[in-house]
Amino acid sequence: MKKISHWLYDFLIKKEFSETMATYLNVIVLCILLVAVLLVIDMLSRKILRKVSSGIATASKTKLDDLLIENRVPRRVGHLIPFMIAYWTVPHIFQDFPQTQKAAIIFLKLLAIVLVLRIARAFLNSLKSYFKTKPRLKDKPIDSYIQVFMIFAWFAGVFLALAVVADIDLWKFLAGLGTISAVIILVFRDTILGFVASIQVATNDIVRIGDWITFDKYGADGDVIEINLATVKVQNFDKTITTIPTYALISDSFKNWRGMNDSDGRRIKRAIYIKQESIKFLTSDAIEQLKKIELITTYLSDRQEKIDASNTSLGISRELQVNGRNLTNIGVFRKYMETYISQHSAVNKDMMIMARQLAPTSQGVPLEIYCFSSDKRWQNYEYIMADIFDHFLASVSYFDLELFELPSTGVYVPKN
Repeated sequence: MKKISHWLYDFLIKKEFSETMATYLNVIVLCILLVAVLLVIDMLSRKILRKVSSGIATASKTKLDDLLIENRVPRRVGHLIPFMIAYWTVPHIFQDFPQTQKAAIIFLKLLAIVLVLRIARAFLNSLKSYFKTKPRLKDKPIDSYIQVFMIFAWFAGVFLALAVVADIDLWKFLAGLGTISAVIILVFRDTILGFVASIQVATNDIVRIGDWITFDKYGADGDVIEINLATVKVQNFDKTITTIPTYALISDSFKNWRGMNDSDGRRIKRAIYIKQESIKFLTSDAIEQLKKIELITTYLSDRQEKIDASNTSLGISRELQVNGRNLTNIGVFRKYMETYISQHSAVNKDMMIMARQLAPTSQGVPLEIYCFSSDKRWQNYEYIMADIFDHFLASVSYFDLELFELPSTGVYVPKN
């Protein structure tokens, strides 16, 4: 090999060039020839690999090979062939210049690290795109997994590069890093927190892509569209994008609506407020009038019969209504509300259905509906809930009840 690398040198010496001139001209010409040869080999290797890989991709049914070509993996692999030729040839070209030879070898080692990292990145991007085409992995944080592997690759590359430049064995170099580990942890704090959080999010299935989450601290209320190592992107319902640190999903509290989406219904939980002064016992005439409301006709007849029988058996004086058992307008209205939602076509009959009275407040007595709509879609859900409460709000007056409403003057004046 020495004869081949010195052919021009020997030729120039015969032509009576000085040794110094001959040595420099020999290296310069060999470098030019090497660069020209490497460019040709690089072009040929890339074309051959691209053609071969395209043929394989066409014949194959899997989409992975297509994605490898799309991310230029074969093209980047093709760069390794001229690199190996250069790595084998360069030491011989610069054998007369030990310092330059050493620098060139270090440069080639660094170049090798860069080439391998580029191949690794292209391959991981191909895997990321491939995994996203799989239905069972569509809601998994694939971006986060790939970023974790890429970070490990970059760390390994940086450490190798520093070890090569310092001309120190890699393991000795890593051992020396232990003394500055505190600084490294401080610098990469967010990355480390994100890495740990990503593993916990994936392992515990806390959040998936496509989940509807509400995170008041960050003003997020919408669908998760991306989960990365450091951030989670949420597309709010107003189409704005909110970015949340991944570790916040572990350290802070938020609401994930996946359980509702996976269930058989979406909860309706809303109350109307009745003025306390409009609540009263029902007279016989009032009961007869309310029996005209078909949903509670049977209930009123049965209930009144049982109440009268109970009061008679106990010898209760009926001079005052407060004596004994009585029906109240708010109680009958509560029964009407429960019967109405029990028969509503949009309410899931297999889930909880309840109309309840809550503790009195300064705004009146709340009557709350607790049930689940069969349709979970937001727009339809809001329509169903509005339809139910439109009816209740219009029905209140039939029971001689009044809704609480703050007066426009801000001062409440009781009715005479």
